[in-house]
Order: sequence, then structure tokens, then C-alpha cells
Amino acid sequence: MQNIRLDAGAAALLARLHGAGYAAYAVGGCVRDSLLGRTPQDWDLCTSARPEQVLALFGEGQCIPTGLQHGTVTIKYGGQLYETTTFRTEGAYTDGRHPDEVHFVPDVRQDLARRDFTINAMAYNDAEGLIDPFGGQQDLQQGILRAVGDPATRFEEDALRILRLYRFAARFGFAIDPPTGQTARALCAHLDCVSVERIEEELSKLLAAPAPAAYLDEKILKVIIPELSAPALQAAKPVVDACPAGTEDLPVRWAALLMSLGEDGTRKALKRLRCSNTCIEQTAVLVRETGGGGGSFSEAHPLGWDPAAAGSRAGDGMACSSSDRRQWRKQEASAVPGQDAVPDTVIRIRKLLGRYDLHTVQRLAALGAAMEPERAADFAAQAELAAQLDADGVCCRVSQLAVNGRDLMAAGIPAGPGLRRTLEALLDAVIRGQLLNERQCLLDAAGQISAS
Repeated sequence: MQNIRLDAGAAALLARLHGAGYAAYAVGGCVRDSLLGRTPQDWDLCTSARPEQVLALFGEGQCIPTGLQHGTVTIKYGGQLYETTTFRTEGAYTDGRHPDEVHFVPDVRQDLARRDFTINAMAYNDAEGLIDPFGGQQDLQQGILRAVGDPATRFEEDALRILRLYRFAARFGFAIDPPTGQTARALCAHLDCVSVERIEEELSKLLAAPAPAAYLDEKILKVIIPELSAPALQAAKPVVDACPAGTEDLPVRWAALLMSLGEDGTRKALKRLRCSNTCIEQTAVLVRETGGGGGSFSEAHPLGWDPAAAGSRAGDGMACSSSDRRQWRKQEASAVPGQDAVPDTVIRIRKLLGRYDLHTVQRLAALGAAMEPERAADFAAQAELAAQLDADGVCCRVSQLAVNGRDLMAAGIPAGPGLRRTLEALLDAVIRGQLLNERQCLLDAAGQISAS
């Protein structure tokens, strides 16, 4: 285990509190992460000083009264914020979410006893070293997530801790202490007391972990997403793990998890969880474009499948051969009539870039690779191609054509639906390499299209 090194701000604030005669420690996640050799994102402090004493010591200009009734004052120092809470114990949790009352206490060990898991129930200062009354350091060393004290008491106090259990375990790749895990599963119905916003936040953090599949417990998820069947969950797990980790591509993980629900079912589930509109839309696009609905990646619904335009093209797929890839650099722009046809893969990628931004297309490729790992190299090549086409400004949408509606009207093509159809026909011809994206070439072709 690593030695703990306080950041400059935490060290200065603890020294100030100690100098005023108060006990004070860094506590919780910052201590845990330091022991794991990770850089803490935030430094939380706890102290014997009461909130009013903290305010008096540091001044109201340096303090934010974050939650005085719960003993919390946020101190501003060196451009950082340090949440500072008075040692406390808590009363009953009548609503299963918040303590009915808190009691300030003089001993940090009493404060640590109210915390959720042993790895989060440690405190530190340079004078006393590590305060670890519940064996949190040993659990870190052994890779175990364990409730502080009686698991049932911890989960009945705040049922969200059930999801936090799996989230922390997934984040660190830890095993769950059997009594803690058994109790969590037995009490998971209590999650209905927790706001959907808090549930969504924890579940999203769980999904963003490096390999969350092992921690997507069927019984827990049945409470949160009841429409997700057990077989669908089991089928989704390896796909979820194969998707990119982290919050940036979270919609890919959501799509992998909810694929069996189809687009409408996915939208309903995410809306019920109060996910952001952006997340809902991004996830729905991924489910729709991968043909989600059967829980498997269907050859009948290849990546980029467009139900409205399926017809004879519905089975042409996105597989890319080595010969395709050799032709991409030669044919990724517009081909002159008479040259070899633009590969189907290039056409499909250009059409996708016409409907979506580059990041969405790259996410589609990532999801495709997760669903069909045997084709991972193909999907990676498609993502590379999309990035190159985007960087080169290759024409993929009507707005990138060398002519616009005003140009066509000036050439004698009347306004109306026919004008739009003509522009779309020009775009399709450019994408397929049948026309060059040059003004006169497009005007000549537009006249022929309009007259036909």
C-alpha cells in the first residue's frame, strides 16, 4: 500500500484546524484512493469543530455553508473546494434516504462507524497517521468490498448503498464480501425508496467502469429495469464489457445493455430513469442503427441499416475486405464516371456521416465490434475511414454540395418538393461516385434529373 501524501490545500486546512485546537483528518475516498496509489479527485475533511466554529475560523468569505444542519461547510482554498464535516452520528432513516437527525460527536471513530463500506471508513492526518477501525486497509489489500458493521443496518439507512456496493466493486474490480452481497440482494426492493435521479447516477457510474458485467446483478437490475429479461441481461453482459469504458461513450454501454428492448423500449427505460435527453437520443440512435430488438446483431440489419431505404440494399452489409480497404484512399472522394465503383462500405459510411456526426459513427463501429468481435478489425477500419472522410471534408450531406437550392432555382428548377428531391439525388450520385462535386457538373445533372 502507498503512503498517503496530503495535497497542499488539505494539509494547510488541517494545520489551521489543529492550530486552533480541533481534531481534523482527511477522510473517505481521498484516503482510499491514496492508499491505492491513485490521485484523489477531491479531498474531504472531517473535524471536531462545529460548523459555526469552522465559519468563524476561516471567515464567511472563504466558506460556503453547504449543509450546516448536517455539519458540512465547504472551504475555498487555492482555487479548490474542500468539503469539511463535523464528526457526527446519525439517527434513523425513516424515508430510507436521509437521516432524521444528526448528532455531533467528539471522536472520529464514531463518525467512521456511520459510513457505508470499510474502504471508505478511514481517516488520516500526518500527526496520527491512518485511523482504520474497521479494517479498510486490509480489505483494500485483499480486494474486498465490505459493509461497515451490520450490512442490513447500512442498507436500510440508505438503500442507494446497494447500488454503490456494485459500483465501487466494479470500479476497482473487487470481490463483494458474501454477507454484504447477500444482504444487498435480499434488501434490493428498498431501492424503490430512492429517487430515480440517484439511481441513474450510480448505474451510469457502474456502467462506465472498466468491466462492469460481473456486477450487473440480475436481481438488482430487475428492480431498476424490470422489462430487461434475465436471458437478455446474460446475453448483453459480454457485449457491455467489450464496449469502450468511461463516461464519454456511456451511450454505447447503455445501448449494449438495453439492445433487446428495441428503440422504443430503450427510450422508455432511459426516460423513466431520468437520463438526459442527449443520452436518450444518442443511445436510441445506436440501438436503431444496429437493428436492436432481438438481442443479437442481425445480418438483416447491418450497421447503418436504414429501414426507410432498405429495399434491395437491406442485405449489402458493412463487411469490408482487404481489397475494399486498398481502394478507400483512391475512391473515398468522388469517382469520375467510368472508374471502378465506390466500395459499398465507403458509400455506407458516407451516408452515415450524412445523418450523424463523426462521434456517433465511431460509436456505432465500437458497438458493432463489441457485438461481433470476430469482425473487430473491420469495424476499426470503418471508424478510421469515417475519421478520414470527415477530416478531408468529403461530401456526405446536402449542405456540402457545390450547389444549393438557390443555384438550382436560378438554373430554372422550380421551388418545391421537387427541388429537394433533386438535391438529394445529386448527393446520392456524388456519394456513389457517379458525379463529381463540382458546380457545373451538378447543374448539368440537376437539369436532367428535374426533366425526368
